[in-house]
Amino acid sequence: MIARWMLGAFLLFTGVGHLTFARASFVAQVPTWLPLPVDFVVLASGVVEIALGLALLVWARQRVLIGWLTAAFFVAIFPGNIEQFVSGTDAFGLDTDLSRGIRLLFQPLLVIWALWSTGAWRAWRARRTRPRVHRSDHEAREL
Repeated sequence: MIARWMLGAFLLFTGVGHLTFARASFVAQVPTWLPLPVDFVVLASGVVEIALGLALLVWARQRVLIGWLTAAFFVAIFPGNIEQFVSGTDAFGLDTDLSRGIRLLFQPLLVIWALWSTGAWRAWRARRTRPRVHRSDHEAREL
């Protein structure tokens, strides 16, 4: 529960940063090939981060679904981190290829954090390992 709350607080903080104090740094991460206005992408991703952060903090009943959505969000924004590395753009104090490269390694950890802290990974594994019930052809036709 604490790990989920920490992730929620982290997302709230970064989401607010998209809309305010860190906006320029987030602009630097928007891939140039993305066919959307840069400012829209920064604002929209900030709103999504705020929504996910709040959901992680207050919507415990849906934590598994929220965990999957959060993990998918982290995967969806990964091209921005790659863009920053490839283009050599300085942002967030990442001013060397080494520091930008190391940051790339942390994105999978965020995905794992989202899945682990919400129980999404455990729920998926439990679902996969449940014994399957085989129905006879007659039972299947009645359904």
